[in-house]
Amino acid sequence: MLKTAIPVLASLNEEETVKFYTEKLGFTFNASWDGYLIMHRDNLFIHLWPCSNPEIAQNTGCYIFVMEVDKLYAEYKPLGIVHPNADLQIRPWKTKEFSILDNNGNIIHFGEDMSGEG
Repeated sequence: MLKTAIPVLASLNEEETVKFYTEKLGFTFNASWDGYLIMHRDNLFIHLWPCSNPEIAQNTGCYIFVMEVDKLYAEYKPLGIVHPNADLQIRPWKTKEFSILDNNGNIIHFGEDMSGEG
């Protein structure tokens, strides 16, 4: 029944957020409606809503399952956006993952299933 989910994160500054997601994360900017942003990379969409409270963004995040997490990590690590406490590693729950903080303070976890189950 369920098909997909789209993370909706907080954006403190529309222009800076579009720049970060397109220039650092490799997303394509799709649209903005009064500051509500829609972007995508590959088959993944992210929406960001306009927010003026930095504490909201700093307490918000999402987890994105990917293929070839090593390749994505190699792309993001030189940009200095990998979270200092969440470098690439295999976790006890059988995912290989790392995390970044976006320009707003949202945490985004990128993980690849290492269980062999799918």
